[in-house]
Amino acid sequence: MPRDSYFGERIIWQGRPEVVKPPAFFKALAAVAFVSATISLSFAAVIAFALAEVPVSPLLFFAWCVILGVLLLVLPRRWAERARYTVTESHVIVKYGPFSRTIERHAISFARIFWNEDHPNTGDLEIVRAVPTGALKRRLRLRLSGLLSPDRVWAIVRGAADLAPTGHGGVRPVGQRLDEGERVMWTARSRFKFRAFLPQAQREWLLISIALFLTAGVVRMTSRLIPTFERLGAGAMPIKSFSFVALSFGVSLALLLMLVMAGYLAYDACIRQGLLAMETRYLVTNKRVLIQRRGEELHLDRAKIIDVIDAPAGAGLRDIFIVLDGPRARAAATSGAFGEMARGPHLRPVFEAVEDAESVSRILRQKQREAA
Repeated sequence: MPRDSYFGERIIWQGRPEVVKPPAFFKALAAVAFVSATISLSFAAVIAFALAEVPVSPLLFFAWCVILGVLLLVLPRRWAERARYTVTESHVIVKYGPFSRTIERHAISFARIFWNEDHPNTGDLEIVRAVPTGALKRRLRLRLSGLLSPDRVWAIVRGAADLAPTGHGGVRPVGQRLDEGERVMWTARSRFKFRAFLPQAQREWLLISIALFLTAGVVRMTSRLIPTFERLGAGAMPIKSFSFVALSFGVSLALLLMLVMAGYLAYDACIRQGLLAMETRYLVTNKRVLIQRRGEELHLDRAKIIDVIDAPAGAGLRDIFIVLDGPRARAAATSGAFGEMARGPHLRPVFEAVEDAESVSRILRQKQREAA
């Protein structure tokens, strides 16, 4: 087998993206840029026809927005096409041209798999190292995007390529794609609780604040625009004129953009989090902890678990926080290593709102007692 030129280690697997597409965040930014370009073009038309002047500034802004939108769609795609992935005896390496990032295989705490709905059996593999809390807190994540059979690549990374099943990834539930000899010991779904639809973490409160600010801006602008349009229609800019239509279209599109942004932020902070919580399924096998919801999965080796902490979640339900352990991130040390405590947009090593907390806690602690 060939060897990696940097570490000098034997290469176990090499690959590249099978499906390349710009990230959703960049596509959203590109959409905002194109809408802003349309608004600027409308204002340029108003200046040209109503004031009989050359709209230099709006046209320059229009061109800048169009170029920015195109770059947001093209550059991330070109960057992703250059990605090359390598798994050696001890490392996972992601290369983008001359740039590279690595993570030690034995330091990986868990992995997330994001299945591609448009291309079956393809998706992204994100490997995560547990981060210490406190002053030493930092993130170490590698994302292998556009992979063919990302669950198979994860099996290679965790050293279970001979045990993991092949094919049907993303089509069958994660409980039907267990390793050879692996069996389910406990399973449950997250129960409904109204509190899941309320903002909890700092990120969600920030999103709600921005959404309220945008909504208040729309209300204030609308209250002032109506009398302004009435005076314009009765004076220098008749209602049926092209200038009035262009001005109304541009202003309405700007208000609509603000409302859409506010609605999405509120949905992402509250409604989406609550809906995803109800669709989350938890499985504990004799080897791993598996969590699945829609097209996202979390895979965690039970050997990485040092302890579990349960906390009341209301209505007789409990939240189970999984305490992780790893190299230079000892959970027993003062720095701690509790993975991701704050609720975020992706799965984390936490069982939320489960009924049988005592049984799963006993099962997860069993391996630690055997090791002791």
